[in-house]
Amino acid sequence: MAVSNHPKTCVMGLGYIGLPTAAIVARSGSQVIGIDVRADVVETVNSGGVHIEEVDLDALVQGVVARGLLRASTEVEPADVFLIAVPTPFDDNHAPDISHVLSAARTIAPVLKSGDLIVLESTSPVGTTDTLRDLIAELRPDLHVPRTGNGTADIAIAYCPERVLPGRILVELIDNDRCIGGITPRCARKALAFYRGFVRGACITTSARVAEMVKLSENAFRDVNIAFANELSMVSDKLGIDVWEVLRLANRHPRVNILSPGPGVGGHCIAVDPWFIIHSAPEITPLIRTAREVNDRKTGYVVAEAARLIDANPGAQVAVLGLAFKANVDDFRESPALKVAHDLAVRFGNRIVIVEPHVDRLPPEFDDTGATLADIDAALLECAVMIVLVDHDIFRSVPPEERADKIVYDTKGIWSAAP
Repeated sequence: MAVSNHPKTCVMGLGYIGLPTAAIVARSGSQVIGIDVRADVVETVNSGGVHIEEVDLDALVQGVVARGLLRASTEVEPADVFLIAVPTPFDDNHAPDISHVLSAARTIAPVLKSGDLIVLESTSPVGTTDTLRDLIAELRPDLHVPRTGNGTADIAIAYCPERVLPGRILVELIDNDRCIGGITPRCARKALAFYRGFVRGACITTSARVAEMVKLSENAFRDVNIAFANELSMVSDKLGIDVWEVLRLANRHPRVNILSPGPGVGGHCIAVDPWFIIHSAPEITPLIRTAREVNDRKTGYVVAEAARLIDANPGAQVAVLGLAFKANVDDFRESPALKVAHDLAVRFGNRIVIVEPHVDRLPPEFDDTGATLADIDAALLECAVMIVLVDHDIFRSVPPEERADKIVYDTKGIWSAAP
């Protein structure tokens, strides 16, 4: 079951992780086919274009498509390595939904052959890789799937989560360490050989269940830390203290590193993954649950504070700066800024001017609100009230003198006057 230097690779899902990964693997010399359920995504990629914004991704995709190393399709075909990078959302009760993972497994099952490697990269609850393995065993009884203590298997199955930062995905896919969990040690070694083909960071092997928990723990840790910061920000508001000055000084302690507060927590990882841990053991995870609730509650707090400020300035135009879940990306998944902006737009209508430099039109949920989209220069001319929700670089670039006459509610601390 050796992995060749350039195995044919099939990437299931061409989203924020799947497409960059497919392009990186293709650049290493492998033939890569990317599978997506959306025909428009497939058409875009095959034309050498991209449907998501990520630094340098457009040039990389254009290059590997032109060289014939990457192509996209809605139909799966045989390969040597199958990477599954599909969404794993949660339902209304915060229970994890792994239906997309299982659908991907059903799709690849008919084309599997002896010697193939399957790697799940989607952030998943502990045990999902085992569930995937059991489904493959059911669908392909002719293949001997890996199980501890059952000898040599026909295929290898592993879990290797991404741990990248939007805006730096192409760099971090290569340079960051990877945690590779196999159903068996043999599976982990085969996946290790594959990742060593394009990863410069350390590749560390473990079990699939440990690797699943590692990914969830990383994001839950950040969520808990941000919840502490968000709670401090609300207490500081009540006490009339500048929280940004508090954090700058507290973090000068050699063993203190408080993260930054904001209007909540968003994105496809930190706002979602802790619920996977909570769901697995609800009776013994009060800290993680409370952190999630604090961060979700912060969004409502920001809406209330912003609305109070707007009501105190009747008739003034209001600039709402940012919709993305983090700085310098066009990703709105689980974005607290989007929720705040939408609530304000519904309440205050055409008084709201939204500034989001990464889009050329407002998302559909704003269609009937009366809110408008403008650039930062127009907003500075038209608006007396400025509500900062995202710390995009372009917002940071506004000097104090250009906003000196503005009434500001800054949830990100980029315009804080504290030294």
